[in-house]
Amino acid sequence: MSKFRKQHMSIKWHEIVDSESTEPALNASLKEKASLVGRVGLMMLSVGTGAWRVRASMNKIARALGITCNADIGLLSIEYTCISGGETYTNAISLNTTGVNTDKLNELENFTDGFAERAEKYSVHQFHMILDKFQDMKGNYKAWNLGLASALACCAFTFLLGGGPAEMICAFFGAGIGNFIRKLLIERHITLFANVAAGVASACCTYVLFIKLAEMLFDVSAVHQAGYICSMLFVIPGFPLITGGIDLSKLDLRSGIERITYAFLIIIMATLTGWVCALVFRFYPQDFIEYKISPLLRFLLIMLTSFCGVYGFSLMFNSKRRMAALAGCIGMVANTLRLELIDMLGIHVGLAAFIGALSAGLMASAIKRWIGYPRITLTVPSIVIMVPGMFMYKAIYYIALNDISTGGLWLTKAILIVMALPLGLIFARILTDRNFRKSS
Repeated sequence: MSKFRKQHMSIKWHEIVDSESTEPALNASLKEKASLVGRVGLMMLSVGTGAWRVRASMNKIARALGITCNADIGLLSIEYTCISGGETYTNAISLNTTGVNTDKLNELENFTDGFAERAEKYSVHQFHMILDKFQDMKGNYKAWNLGLASALACCAFTFLLGGGPAEMICAFFGAGIGNFIRKLLIERHITLFANVAAGVASACCTYVLFIKLAEMLFDVSAVHQAGYICSMLFVIPGFPLITGGIDLSKLDLRSGIERITYAFLIIIMATLTGWVCALVFRFYPQDFIEYKISPLLRFLLIMLTSFCGVYGFSLMFNSKRRMAALAGCIGMVANTLRLELIDMLGIHVGLAAFIGALSAGLMASAIKRWIGYPRITLTVPSIVIMVPGMFMYKAIYYIALNDISTGGLWLTKAILIVMALPLGLIFARILTDRNFRKSS
């Protein structure tokens, strides 16, 4: 067997700078200043944020160092040029993969916000030492914690989609084991398609196992098979779908297209894996049984499960518990509003999704000055629960069976909602953020 070699070589940042120098970063050479600008941008890119925020962070560093920076940003790579006087320095740097880490994003935002005050005190080498600590930050949660988070989120998601106790319990175990398996594979650097397929297949198989046991031991009806879709919804890539839409709105076409393409790769792999599992186990995407509960109880349960769903997804993004709870509160209000608009007023699902996302963005902007977290760490997790994962699965399922009309119907609904969600956040940002509102 051939020796494993990394496809993407690690950048040895400390070899670019003079480790013996005590000169303040403000007085460093252009090459050393550019190394700070590029590294901060690459680290921001690694935590899943969009091109607009990555460029904003690079600009903060560049302005503090007295240089001009121009960057072209994608999903995994940055090409940038730094200019000072008549001197220029161009670099191309890239990541080997991408992910979401809202806690590290918050720490990096704090670093860039306070950089100007320290540029005259710290050397470039000292700044790289600080960035080393950020880069070495471990995740807040182990694989089993993330399994529980996805179990909670998908269990709540199941109720919001119309499922009952049997579907919720089976989805809880399916999603928990599926995301646990996927996280273990990611920690071992297993490639994207393999970890997605393994996670979804594990979730579906676990759901099937538990529903069959329930049928044998408790005489549960076979109609509860419909919830198997909910057990795999932890893999739906809401973060890149939404940040990709935001990037497109700022004409960062490269980043936006790459992010949406990345999201669709995951969606296609996940839905095809779920489709194969459904064929093997003879499961079908049926409608859920309707449960008769009072309107007040239903309203309270929607609020509770909306909070739990957003809280679980936020933990999966490595948010600390306080951040996840704040996102959960925003999502609880926004998602309940969305569902009530659909059920009570009969508003189209796409328009309701836009209003829900808009309300989430406005709430996050209203409390931003008091909480200190970047908006994106609250807004995106709070509306991920609105991403139509079940619609996407049904679309692929029916299209794969050559039922193009039914598949096209579900696909159209999914696309309308997926377009509406980032638009809601975009307009909330336009209304509340002067920098975002203007083209510059």
